[in-house]
Amino acid sequence: MNKPTGGRKILWVDDEIDTLKAHILFLEKKGFNMATAMSGDDAIAMVQKEAYDLVLLDEVMPVRDGLSTLEEIKELQPHLPVVMVTKSEEESLMEDAIGSKIDDYLVKPVNPSQVLIVIKRLLEAKKIITSSSMKRYITEINRFNEKLYGALKPEDWHEAARILAWWNLELDANPETGLEQMLEGTRREWNTEFTKYLDKEYLKWLKSDKRPVLSPDVVSRYVVPEAKAGRKVLFIVVDCMRLDQWMQVEHLLAEYYNIQRKSYFSILPSATPFARNALFAGMFPDDIHRAHPDNYTSQDEGSLNRNEERFFSDNLARHGLRFGSKMRYHKVYDNSQGEALAKRIADFYDSPMVTFVFNFLDILAHGRSNNVILKEIAGDDAAFRSLMKSWFQHSPLFTILKSFAAKDFTVIVTSDHGSILCKRGTIAHGKRSTSTNLRYKYGDNLNSDPKDSILIKKPALYRLPMLTLATTYIIAREDFYFVYPNNYNEMVRQFMNSFQHGGISLEEMVVPLAIMTPR
Repeated sequence: MNKPTGGRKILWVDDEIDTLKAHILFLEKKGFNMATAMSGDDAIAMVQKEAYDLVLLDEVMPVRDGLSTLEEIKELQPHLPVVMVTKSEEESLMEDAIGSKIDDYLVKPVNPSQVLIVIKRLLEAKKIITSSSMKRYITEINRFNEKLYGALKPEDWHEAARILAWWNLELDANPETGLEQMLEGTRREWNTEFTKYLDKEYLKWLKSDKRPVLSPDVVSRYVVPEAKAGRKVLFIVVDCMRLDQWMQVEHLLAEYYNIQRKSYFSILPSATPFARNALFAGMFPDDIHRAHPDNYTSQDEGSLNRNEERFFSDNLARHGLRFGSKMRYHKVYDNSQGEALAKRIADFYDSPMVTFVFNFLDILAHGRSNNVILKEIAGDDAAFRSLMKSWFQHSPLFTILKSFAAKDFTVIVTSDHGSILCKRGTIAHGKRSTSTNLRYKYGDNLNSDPKDSILIKKPALYRLPMLTLATTYIIAREDFYFVYPNNYNEMVRQFMNSFQHGGISLEEMVVPLAIMTPR
């Protein structure tokens, strides 16, 4: 046996090592320092004394075979990559090897290029991924940046949100690429351009029958056609779920469903009392207010969505769908309610229209602002995504979705709005009676910096309710949040880097929607 002298160290273990001299010379020319051993016992002794970067291990050797050698090596160095080299492709052998935690395998006879590819994948994957990611990132971002100089369409902003979401997930999986700051710069630039775009286009959308899909259009566009076709529908709204959050859990459901991923625009304010009411009612907030004058008069903002079930039923009825008591609607506020629902989920299989609203993400986003531990756990977008994924994997929602995959339902999963990590405070002026939200406010005679927000003096233009003769709205742009001048420093300290919603950003307004049919 021989020992390497330094650098990347590879140990090749084979009882016929002399026949592999050409392979070893090839790898040495590629810059690897090669060590060899002719038996499993020799290999174990060498791993005890030396630190290796990778082991190539023959499966068939006298005295101690490859699998038993592998077990000993993994006992000594659990994270040392091991590539099994075998003469057999038998399934049972591969299962034994994979169960023993090999990192890859090669089937004899091997050629030097095959070996090099496996080594590079295991030892230089991060470097290769970083280089490849940089090229792909620059290409994709530049391609969209060129569109910023032309006449953008609503679907271009859906694409922008998808690109940002995809790269967020890519960097979550490969954080060593060093692209985080570049992506953050792109995100901020695109949100700036998105707010400019909405300044010009949003009011036109509200007046046009050819507008992109907005909150009031979701049920008529996606739910009603399925029901009219005679298919049973499970309609799930996950409050405050962003596109990137959906994309990271979507693959977990791909085993059970065929999935069409779509997206739509939340109305303004991109917040539950307005966007979700509009979603269920199929009406803009001003029409909701005219039809139900008491809906927006409560001082408790948490009760502003108390009429959702009635709104939804009326919306369906306007489209000729009347399910009566056969329609089922449940709102889930916490895990215990969700678990209780999951236990009796069979009760819902005979209903033609089942609707569940899950409030976990919205509660988590709001609770994080006032909870030091949650703020530590979900300190940024990536951590929040990770927390959301962990919740989903162990949630009653996932259990329910898996159970419906065995039934003849079309499942539509969406949200009412997303959220954004707020990083800049801007001063809002208003009376004590002004609403308390940080990304939008409504009240009498409000005012704020026009660079950081939009001031709505005529709510009717924005299809918003006029609650008093002097009602105005202010809506934050990009990642700003509202603070009051008499409590500026304390509010900045408390709500800096908090997740909020109600404003203008791609993260809040481009809402995921998936149409899923059982496999």
